[in-house]
Amino acid sequence: MQKNVASTDAARKAGGDSLPDAVPFGSQITLWLRERWDIVAIACLALAPLFIPALGGALGGQVTTLFIYCILALGLNVMVGYTGLVHLGIAAFFGIGAYVMAILTVPMYPFQIGFLAAAILSTLVAAGVGLALGAPTLRLRGDYLAIVTLGFGEVVKVTLRNLEQITGGMKGLNPVPPPGAGVQIGGIDLGLAFAIDPRWFYYLSLGVLIGVVIAMRRLENSRLGRAWVAVRENELAASAMGISATRVKLSAFAMSSAVAGLAGCLYAASLSTTADPNAYDFNRSIMVLCAVILGGLGSIPGTLLGVTILVGFDTVLAPWADSWIQQMNINPTGSSLLSFSGWRLAIFGVALVLVMRFRPEGLVPSRRLAAELRQEHS
Repeated sequence: MQKNVASTDAARKAGGDSLPDAVPFGSQITLWLRERWDIVAIACLALAPLFIPALGGALGGQVTTLFIYCILALGLNVMVGYTGLVHLGIAAFFGIGAYVMAILTVPMYPFQIGFLAAAILSTLVAAGVGLALGAPTLRLRGDYLAIVTLGFGEVVKVTLRNLEQITGGMKGLNPVPPPGAGVQIGGIDLGLAFAIDPRWFYYLSLGVLIGVVIAMRRLENSRLGRAWVAVRENELAASAMGISATRVKLSAFAMSSAVAGLAGCLYAASLSTTADPNAYDFNRSIMVLCAVILGGLGSIPGTLLGVTILVGFDTVLAPWADSWIQQMNINPTGSSLLSFSGWRLAIFGVALVLVMRFRPEGLVPSRRLAAELRQEHS
């Protein structure tokens, strides 16, 4: 012990007291929170229903929808953030997942398989459709690829609307049974529990979101994730280094579509219906894209923050503000100019303009993208 102290003192004298001082305790906590923000967030979200009774009511359903949109945005981030491919039709794969889930589970069809099997098949079907879309469009870039994905989204919406005998047309398919329907564990009917208490769906969607975040982190640091980024930076240089740009792009299409399909099957199960095809239109794709851009391209925490701000504003704050305006009798005629939700698109636009002007890398950008933008502006 005395030798260690003596050697430390000698080192300080030799180096001019260059050894760093002890880090203050407050700074240690701040550093730990920055590095382990995900653990803190998971703990807070897991404990929230125990301390916030409103999560057992309508608020629980709204937060569940927020989790589902986070999953959808993480899927889009694979295409736009990691691979640099413009995608304006992510809502189409969201709808495909929802309708495949409904077809496999609703009583009007003979399949009526369990939730887990239906979720796996919905994810695989969405991934297959993504591969089918990506294969003929690999040579397209930029605006041309954006136009193709936009057109594909509109084709899917119109197809779902016109195939009334299969999709129910504008009525959609219902009732989609809840997870665990007909299954009893410990005397608890899981299907009934999911139907009565929104907190069951809350924890289910939170668990799936955690699994997707972990998978995205593993992919981001894997060989495939680095290949995505390489193709985004310079496709020609990546090909010269032995990376198959065709396979990388196809994998991005498949992964993005699969995650979107998974979000869609959760969405249909949580609502007990697919809703009408207009729920999967271009506006839905743009809203998710705006959330990814606002939070930061290629950044998992940025994507989650962007969805929380935009979708949380749209699904939680706007209905609450409209209800408050109605209770205060501020808008007795129901004018859209005096309703809070009537201005949400304008607020979205202003927020994006401000972010692009003052923080183009997003609110919580990835380190790589932030460094690239700083080099461009320097």
